[in-house]
Amino acid sequence: MSTTAEPSVRARDYAHHEATHGRLRAPIEHVFARLDGHTRLAAHMERPSWRTGWGRMAVHLDAREGRAVGSRLRLDGRIFGIELWVDEVVTERAPPTRKVWETVGSPRLLVIGHYRMGFTLATERPEDDDVTLTVFIDYALPDRGIPRLLGRLFGRWYARWCTTQMVADAVAAFGVGPARQAPAGPAAAPTARAGGTHA
Repeated sequence: MSTTAEPSVRARDYAHHEATHGRLRAPIEHVFARLDGHTRLAAHMERPSWRTGWGRMAVHLDAREGRAVGSRLRLDGRIFGIELWVDEVVTERAPPTRKVWETVGSPRLLVIGHYRMGFTLATERPEDDDVTLTVFIDYALPDRGIPRLLGRLFGRWYARWCTTQMVADAVAAFGVGPARQAPAGPAAAPTARAGGTHA
């Protein structure tokens, strides 16, 4: 059963949505156990690349390591030479089909503002090892100034890059098919179930 957010997370409306789908060959419980580890999910942010100006973001976990509702996480570092940070809290965790986390506080990011992010896992039959993974992000643009302008130009590209990288890392770990990009659309409802449409 899915667990709802703790009271400290304020309900927000997100105008923008991206999602990426991929097929994996593994028991659904094994896939969830791997994705439940936030250091693996955020691995693309810890690898310097031209997309991050050869900078990187480090992941900091609390004692629950992101594996429980209410668990806190922080990413911080430098991207294109600018110091950035974001705090997140796990708001839903329903093994082995769904997990969601959301920003809290005042994130300092370049091209997106507050966001809700998560993944769903689905199989046609419980005994199947053919798992469909969907990684999604519902996000707002930064409130004002240059970051908002940058968000209008690059926010969708960055959000799509994040979801695609997370699916690609899972495919590399478990095999089967390439990441498939879902059409962009309105933000998904927070209570969407595994196997639903996030486009």
